[in-house]
Amino acid sequence: MRIIHLLVIAALVFAAAYVYRIKMESTSRTERVLRLHAEIREQRDAIAGLRAEWARLDSPLRLQGLAERHLGLKPLTAAQYDSLKNLPERPPRFFKPGDPDPIGAMLETIDAAADASVVTGSVPAPEGRR
Repeated sequence: MRIIHLLVIAALVFAAAYVYRIKMESTSRTERVLRLHAEIREQRDAIAGLRAEWARLDSPLRLQGLAERHLGLKPLTAAQYDSLKNLPERPPRFFKPGDPDPIGAMLETIDAAADASVVTGSVPAPEGRR
C-alpha cells in the first residue's frame, strides 16, 4: 500500500509542477500579448500624428503661401492667351506627302525581322498554324 501512496503522491507532485509550468507560460504569453497591444497602440498614435502633420504640410493655403514667397510667380492674366492666327508656322516635312511614313517603315522592318514563329496572346495565330 505504501508504494501506491508514494506513486500517487509523486503523480500529484508531477501534476502540480506541470500545472504550475502551464500557468507560468500562460502568464508570460499574456504579458507578451499586452506588451504587443501597447506597442500597436503606440504605433497607431504615431501614425495618426504623422497623418495630421502630413495634412498640415499638404494644406493648399500653406503651399500657396510657400509658392508665393519662394517662387516669385505672377498671376495668370487674360492677355497671356493668344489667338490661333498667331501660332507659328507648321514645321517643315522631311518626307513628301505621297511617301510612306519613315517611322512606320522602320517598325515594319523590325516586325519583319522578328521571329515569325513566336505568337503571343495578343496576336492571333496565322491561319495555317492553329
